[in-house]
This record gives sequence, structure tokens and C-alpha cells, in this order.
Amino acid sequence: MALELQYLHKSFGHTKAVSNLSLTLPAGEVLGLLGRNGAGKTTTIKMILGLLVPDQGEILWKGRLLDRSQVSIGYLPEERGLYQKSKVSDQLRYFAELEGMDKQSANKAIDYWLEKLQIPEHKDKKASDLSKGNQQKIQLIATLIHDPELLILDEPFSGLDPVNANMLSAIIEEQVKKKKTVILSSHRMEQIESFCENVCLMKDGQAVIHGRLSEIKQNYGYRNLTLFNHEDMEEKLKAWKVSYEKKMNDLLVKVKDDSEAFELFNRLHQANVPIRYFKMLEPTLNEIFLEKVR
Repeated sequence: MALELQYLHKSFGHTKAVSNLSLTLPAGEVLGLLGRNGAGKTTTIKMILGLLVPDQGEILWKGRLLDRSQVSIGYLPEERGLYQKSKVSDQLRYFAELEGMDKQSANKAIDYWLEKLQIPEHKDKKASDLSKGNQQKIQLIATLIHDPELLILDEPFSGLDPVNANMLSAIIEEQVKKKKTVILSSHRMEQIESFCENVCLMKDGQAVIHGRLSEIKQNYGYRNLTLFNHEDMEEKLKAWKVSYEKKMNDLLVKVKDDSEAFELFNRLHQANVPIRYFKMLEPTLNEIFLEKVR
């Protein structure tokens, strides 16, 4: 395992921010650290970064206690912040040198990322002269410039317009393909579900669900069956006392497994009910989380 959190506890006064949190993240994989605001996600990240010291528990990197001086980490904080009166190139070079890069390597990386994000013309501008979207791009460059082995993105899509959200998604996908170990923290589960092989859903500082995403969905206990909504279909479902939900032109039925779905399909077929489409989908992370919270 690349990263291991073992029985982490962190309190602020009488408030337990993180309680008995344990999870593992294999090298080169992505963890979705998910939950509502105040669930303990950012506190967990700050402990990994060494900005907070756990009251109890350990954080391991490749089997040893995590030492920030020995591990290259790229961190995109939820609260974005640049030096507004400094030139873009100067502060990016400063951030790069803090991570051990020499001036020549830093300058080369700055040019590469500015070109990649299509903003080379802003190299010598002050941060205050840039739009909010372009400032976010500079913040992202500062996170990635030193080619970190562990990448932590806290609420990465917060406040982004669709264009910049798509840009960030492409960058994350590229880092995943490069087999970087990545933590994505968010309360917007639908935005990052596609990236994550592993998830930890937090509530009140505790992990209510954690493990492989595919296994969590497989073991959850129901599937979403989608049928085209028309009068004959709805009448039969009512007559058979099959619970359903209307959504636009669809009827949504929760079934336990494939066999229950195909049993319903056969009953509809034998009753000569027209079936325009019959779709089975896994539950979303958001559905799973909301049910666990309730």
C-alpha cells in the first residue's frame, strides 16, 4: 500500500473532527474522500500533510511513518490563494523551488504548464490582473509543477465554470493515467465518481463506507431499473404492487439483483406490455451515501 491511515483521531475541544479513521490507498490509484461539509475530510487531509498532528493513530507511506521531507506531495487547497501582487512566473518559481526544483527545471516546467493550459501570455502578469478562472489555473500549476507522487485535491471543482471544470477533469485523467496516487476530496460525489477506484464516505468524522467502489456498488443490495413510462406499463406495476418512481418519461424501479429484473421483464412480456427499453444501472455513490446518512 502507498498510503495507510491507522485509527486516526482528531478533536478540537469537545468536537470530534475525525474519529477512528482507517483506510488504505494502493500506489497509483485514486481515492474519493467524500462527504458533506464538516464531515472531517479537510481535517484528514491536513493530518496527511502534517499541518495537523493526530491525537491518536498513525499515517504510513509505503510501510513507514509518513515523512513530508521524503514524500513529494501536490496539494490543491479548497481555499484558493495566490500572491496577488506578485508576477505569475515569480510565484510559480518560488513554489517549485520550495519543492526542491532548481531554477532551470522550474522555468522549463512553468513554460510547459502555461502552454498546456493555454495561458502563456499571462506569464509576466500579476495574479491580480488575471480572471478568477485563470488564477485557478495558476493554482493548479503550483500544485503539479514539481511532478508529485501523491496528489491531494480538496474540493477541486468548487466554483469552477464548465470550461475550467472540463479542463481540470482532463488534467486529473492525465495524472491517473500516469499512475499517480491521488486523493480527491469533495461533497459533490457525482463530479468525481468516474475517477475513483476506492472511496471513503465520511459522516461526523467517521467512515460510513470505505473500500473498492466496484465492490461497494455490487454489494449494496439494489439496482436501478429504468422502463419507458406509458399507461399499460404503469397500470401493470400498480396491479402487481411493484413500487416505482416517475421521472420524466421513465419509470424507475429498484430491484435486488438481475434475476428480479428479468422476472419483471418476463411478466411484462407475457402480459403483452410494450417494452421500448429496459435498462439496468448501478446505484450512484450519492444514492448510497444519502441512504447511509438517513
